[in-house]
Amino acid sequence: MLEIVTDVLEDMDKQLNRIVKSLDHLDDELIWTRLKASTNSIGNLCLHLAGNEYQNLASAIGGKPFIRERSRREFDPEGGITKEELKELLLSTRAESARILSSLTEEDLNREVIIRYSLEDWNRMHRVNASEDEAHDVRKVRTLLIQVAAHYGYHAGQIVLISKLLKDRDDNITGQYH
Repeated sequence: MLEIVTDVLEDMDKQLNRIVKSLDHLDDELIWTRLKASTNSIGNLCLHLAGNEYQNLASAIGGKPFIRERSRREFDPEGGITKEELKELLLSTRAESARILSSLTEEDLNREVIIRYSLEDWNRMHRVNASEDEAHDVRKVRTLLIQVAAHYGYHAGQIVLISKLLKDRDDNITGQYH
């Protein structure tokens, strides 16, 4: 496996373990709690991470069908998914990503891929209005790997903080002393 792929997956796995540990000490109700109306719940962030990872790694890089309901499903305040279902979604998405990324070659890293969006999501992200055929970005695989890993770490940190705010614990979720 390419060194950059190994590094990206190791870091994302470390973040995933922190998310799972955060989920494990909360009940299903707390996972869907929003601290303020303007914030997302841990459940929303988990759905968002799985959606983003699938969209970029499985779909754009791996050629899997584009399936994502970013605006409607990932940020729905009602939830309706248990923490066990969220963990399974995150873990199965990661397994699919690892399978796809493990076959990349050096040449693939410079390959440009298309990241598709629904027209609704494209417009909500304040992009220039586009037709359904034009709602996409183009990135090199190498750049996309770094962006997805950074995005994953950003939201994993939010999940750890929110879980500590919802249910104070003395253990260290990140595995590091802060």
